[in-house]
Amino acid sequence: MQKFVYYAPTEIVFGRGEEARAAELVQRYGGKRVFVIYGGNSAKKSGLLARIEENLRASGLSVLSSGGVVPNPLVSTARRMVEEARAFQADFILAVGGGSVIDTAKGVAHTVAAPGSDIWEFWTGRKVEASLPIGVILTISAAGSETSNSAVLTNDTLPQPTKRGITTDFNRPKFAILNPELTMTLPVWQIGAGAADIFMHTAERYFTPILGNHLSDEIAEGLLRDVVHFGPIAVKNPQDYEAMSELMWCGSVSHVGLTGIGSKGDTPRDGDWSCHQLGMALSAIGDYTHGATLTAVFPAWARYVKDANPARFVRFAEKVYGITEGPEEERIEAGIRATEEFFASLGMPIRLGELLGHAASEEEILAFTDECSYQKSRSIGSFRVLAYEDIRNIYSRA
Repeated sequence: MQKFVYYAPTEIVFGRGEEARAAELVQRYGGKRVFVIYGGNSAKKSGLLARIEENLRASGLSVLSSGGVVPNPLVSTARRMVEEARAFQADFILAVGGGSVIDTAKGVAHTVAAPGSDIWEFWTGRKVEASLPIGVILTISAAGSETSNSAVLTNDTLPQPTKRGITTDFNRPKFAILNPELTMTLPVWQIGAGAADIFMHTAERYFTPILGNHLSDEIAEGLLRDVVHFGPIAVKNPQDYEAMSELMWCGSVSHVGLTGIGSKGDTPRDGDWSCHQLGMALSAIGDYTHGATLTAVFPAWARYVKDANPARFVRFAEKVYGITEGPEEERIEAGIRATEEFFASLGMPIRLGELLGHAASEEEILAFTDECSYQKSRSIGSFRVLAYEDIRNIYSRA
């Protein structure tokens, strides 16, 4: 086990009807003027937003709500919300939604706490030194942003939109309310994409060049098995409380850092994260669903990098899928195929052409490669470091 510092301060309140404790929790963390951020019309149509606003106001809190966050959240929307929150003199940000809403809330909280700042400054190198407290009422099991120290935004105001992420402990919400029933009305596509994202958050940490972290591995493998089992059940029957509750908790645990403890060493990240970088480039250019971009590139990535540490892929096949028979190379391939079958059972693409709706042109592959490599200025990954030509080859193979 390598040296590590583990910090996960978010208070989790899990179960049916727990959103009724929103005001209590906001007040516990000092909120009086609550700026509520939500996505589209679903929070309104379901009545959830009205219930939350009533709950907050009944406790004497001032409330202003602002919506319009889209999947692959946009800087332009976040900037509008920053101005609204500043004018309202918000002292607490409450996100009602999934990862896109939560990431937007994080950016708004940091920017409001730094008078005169612009949100994109924090995504391009400015250090976050203060933030408003953030709370979450989760409605989508996917990104794990409710427990993570990361946030991702797409800058749609540039000539070429680009998607970037930041990592800071100021991104940690004070609390997250997790009621699985709030996820039962989601479209099946979103449930499947969410399960894929949960799987990949753990897989990114699992495929690391730093090994010997046995408890972390056992936790990761158990989480992966749970998602493989309950993900297809949730897609077939979103009213299955057991399946939806398992996915919700898996989503939070998958991105709280627990499955990567001990894998960082002296490197800056706990895991590989190549597939996320490959996927983020796709969604920056084409606005594709995040989870679907990950499933579209993972098989090609896995086959491209497997020789960097075949034993890791052998263990993955055995511990996650129970594959123990045959030569090593056959077990590795069987594990990758089993993952493809799992993704397909969620309704997710396993090839780039399935994601795009057509065979990728060479021009498109070059555009994705340029975006992923930041115009040839960086490499990605740690399980195997991938330079520009490696990135291009993986897109081509996908």
